Amino acid sequence: MDERPLVELFTDGACSGNPGPGGWAYVLRFEGQEREGSGGERTTTNNRMELLGAIEGLRQLKRPCRVRLVSDSQYLVKGLSEWIDGWKKRGWRRKEGPVMNVELWQELDRLRLLHHIKPEWVRGHVGHPENERCDRLAVAVIDQYR
Repeated sequence: MDERPLVELFTDGACSGNPGPGGWAYVLRFEGQEREGSGGERTTTNNRMELLGAIEGLRQLKRPCRVRLVSDSQYLVKGLSEWIDGWKKRGWRRKEGPVMNVELWQELDRLRLLHHIKPEWVRGHVGHPENERCDRLAVAVIDQYR
């Protein structure tokens, strides 16, 4: 049995235009305590923001954990659960060419060696409380760039 503590990480990314100003956010929950964070980039893509929300949340963990990672990004969830091992085996390439955002995927790969990450997809903008909260935090960052 895995003795590592179980944490929940809710993440989201947003972009106004693609590329355009973008924001990422996370809500991290452990034993009833929550921490949130957000940030962004002046010119970026939605996919980069989705990945950075997860990365920045995972970077907050001080020791190896089991992580329930909840996101509305199929790019992030499928990337972690289906694609990343194949990309890595092929030298970070897809059949169509190089993996986009490779440096972020490599960082996620490094982090998943530390933590047991179980990604879960949720439909966005349908009232999932933590997803909506992350979306508001990410959009607030975009508003700062306007």
